[in-house]
Amino acid sequence: MSAVLEAVRAGRVGEAALLVKKLTDAERRALLPELQALRKELRAAPWESRAQRSYPALQVAGAMCHSGAAAAATWITGADMRWRQAPPDMLLKALVDRDTGWQADVARRLAARPVSADVPFLLIAGLARRSGSAVPVSDASVVGWVRHIGHSWGRVPLADRLRAEPDLAPLVNGLFELSDLGEVRWLFGDGPGSWQSALAELSGAGVLERKSVVDACVARLLRGGGPTDHRVFLPLLSRLALTRDEERERVADWTALARDAASPVAAHAQSVLAALALDGGLSARQLAEASEGLLFRAEKKLVRAQLVLLGKVLARAPSSAAELLPAVAQAFGHEDTQVQERALKLVERHAKRLDGDAASRSGIAAAAEQLSPALRVRAAAVLGIAPAAEPAAYEEMLPPAPEPFRLATAPDSAVELAEEVSVLLAAGGDPDVAAFERALDGLARHAHHDQDALREALEPVAATRWWWEPESYRRQHSEEHFGPAWRGLVTAEGGLELVLATLYGSVGTATLLAGLRGGPADHDCARHGFSRVLDVRLRELAHRIRTDPQPLLLATPSWSTGLLEPAELVDRLDTYRRLGSRAGEADFAQALLRVRREDRTAALAAAGRASGLGTPEGERLARWLSAGEATLPASGHRMSGPRILVESDEVRELGTEFPEAFRRLGRAFTASDAVRYCYHWGQENHRHWLATLPELRELVAVRLVHDFSEAALDGQRGMAAALPLLAESGGAAGRSTHLCVAYGLGARHPEDRLAAVDALLVLAARGQLDTERLGADLGQLVRRGAVKPLRLAESARTAVATGANATIWEMLRHTLPVLLADLATGGTSDSSGAAVAPRGLGELLSVAADCAERSGARGELPHLAGAAARRGSSRLVVQARRLRDALAVAAAA
Repeated sequence: MSAVLEAVRAGRVGEAALLVKKLTDAERRALLPELQALRKELRAAPWESRAQRSYPALQVAGAMCHSGAAAAATWITGADMRWRQAPPDMLLKALVDRDTGWQADVARRLAARPVSADVPFLLIAGLARRSGSAVPVSDASVVGWVRHIGHSWGRVPLADRLRAEPDLAPLVNGLFELSDLGEVRWLFGDGPGSWQSALAELSGAGVLERKSVVDACVARLLRGGGPTDHRVFLPLLSRLALTRDEERERVADWTALARDAASPVAAHAQSVLAALALDGGLSARQLAEASEGLLFRAEKKLVRAQLVLLGKVLARAPSSAAELLPAVAQAFGHEDTQVQERALKLVERHAKRLDGDAASRSGIAAAAEQLSPALRVRAAAVLGIAPAAEPAAYEEMLPPAPEPFRLATAPDSAVELAEEVSVLLAAGGDPDVAAFERALDGLARHAHHDQDALREALEPVAATRWWWEPESYRRQHSEEHFGPAWRGLVTAEGGLELVLATLYGSVGTATLLAGLRGGPADHDCARHGFSRVLDVRLRELAHRIRTDPQPLLLATPSWSTGLLEPAELVDRLDTYRRLGSRAGEADFAQALLRVRREDRTAALAAAGRASGLGTPEGERLARWLSAGEATLPASGHRMSGPRILVESDEVRELGTEFPEAFRRLGRAFTASDAVRYCYHWGQENHRHWLATLPELRELVAVRLVHDFSEAALDGQRGMAAALPLLAESGGAAGRSTHLCVAYGLGARHPEDRLAAVDALLVLAARGQLDTERLGADLGQLVRRGAVKPLRLAESARTAVATGANATIWEMLRHTLPVLLADLATGGTSDSSGAAVAPRGLGELLSVAADCAERSGARGELPHLAGAAARRGSSRLVVQARRLRDALAVAAAA
């Protein structure tokens, strides 16, 4: 058996297999523990070590030594062997003498493994076919088959390679049953040499049963799947070229696809239904059923096409009006008023056909309540019903702003604290401020009370971290081995690691002191100031745990936004006084920046108590609270390419009495600081920035403007996630805050735009939204190309859906004149010299018209009349006229 192990270690697959083949069953069972021990040894070896070459021989030897099919399949598909597998033919040769039932069982178990196990199809198929059983069809075996066929490129056409497959029919059926094609989507290709062309060719030649393939393809499109799966199955369906009879047999399927499938699939189904309807192969009832689903879709192109089809059918068969017009009325609820008007025109054209059909007329009249006000008047006239009553005075109903919540006290139990720390570390990224600050305070308190008990409770958590080593190793090597890892700025997540590593001696005192002294001045940038404050706080806590534990943290917030109640800070300073403890410099500085000063009554009362403590920190707090509310520095804006950035003057109160890391926050901030490259991009911790200055959000926002501009200009995903937190923060919402929201409303990704809408609504609900400033900023950003009108229109429509009609109108009232002025003066023109509107301006006008109609907005909009007087029926012109009319009606009223 030693010879087998020697061959395995050397990676000699063939020799190892021959040696195992000579062993008896008992000897193979005895060898198995040795192979398992070697496997454990290899798992710990570095990826690049020579020992890794042993894996193929180890896989073969272990498969031969396992007597149970389940154990053999588990061994073969082990995650550690996935990237060092033995060739399938070698495994098949090694297992050739095993019982056929055993081989069939192993094949089934291999096929049942997840796709990520990457089991070779040749191994599954070889075992199954050798045992005389069918190849098992599963996600793993089908994906393996597609990879096998796709990778065996050569001069043989794909159709011929597939034709040679003995189990073609069941494997093709399995292809339609795959839960997701993501693993192999790229292998299907496009054009003449693609899988779609090959399968269509084989279906036409009778190698595959055509009806089965068509049924399976349609069923898969109905079932859906991954987001790009239709790019395989829809082209296949097109290449199968269904006859009119085959299409007519599946009317229910086309109806379901048109209603619910992905947009390209729905468009195909719609085209099939349209052809059937125009050929007389679709009854009016069937067309009405298909239309009811289609007209609810968001894609305006599909909705318009269906209305055109309904118009053609109504013109050909006027008697179908009673069936089709109620379906047409479904479009009355569409968000696009041009779609509503198209539908209303159809009703107007054919309404006389409904005479005597009270039920249909009544249903259409009920649907007409969803029309815009101007269209409702037309509908009432054509349907012969009384016009809607004058609506009551509009009242804005904004979603309530989120309320901050109080932080719970740190856990009394070290075990409970360890559980919370474990959750924070497992979550990773930018942890929640409340949970993070609570955990820091708990670590400080328990380290002061009983460090041994804290270490014991945290050991299961610490043992999973990258810096964990046996105690003997840490005593000898901690500084030289782990020191370099803690030299850069630590993030919130990394700071927790640092504190834990300090508890267990994996970080030396010299490393902590070096970190507290800070880095070179050239690291100053928009991100460095706040990142350095968090870094210093965490390093100070770690250093104090090592040298002089604190009884509690002074800077732990009272509220989730980061605010600290002044009375609570006085109580904490009193605890320090009674215990004779020394306050941490960074901890106390952060406490001062967090303490609430807007409530002057509470601040002055706390100042009197603080002064009576008789400690330097008490006197400093008393002066800070007595100085009045925080004041914002003067600011101005500057252009940087298409961007608008904000600059601010120095904040004098963050002066010499604060540590250096905190004084950085008060320095003047310029446009060059905003765009300066820094190596610690990605360490923003935006929510912790806001909790650093919870009553001075403008100082945070001025440093965030450039980051948020990247969401609009560069398509950076997730950059605007902190916008709702910015809106919920304290202090004045000035130029920087509004510019951040403006960039967010024009962000590329929907989730960032949604975050910006949330921020806008929070500011509006708190009475802090300056719609004139925001609207003017948006107008300039659109003019400069930083914000695309279509994205802004989508954001505005999302906000309107919550009921914020007046708020969005007041915003757009200051955005649209900037854009319409360019149109009026020819600021943007085409090659012929004609003024060209920015793409999406019509959508913005549509949203503005919706808001004006619903809120009863009054007055004139500069340059709107010129846009409305333009020739043609483009969306811009139609919506400009609609907005003009809405404002005129409101003004006349």
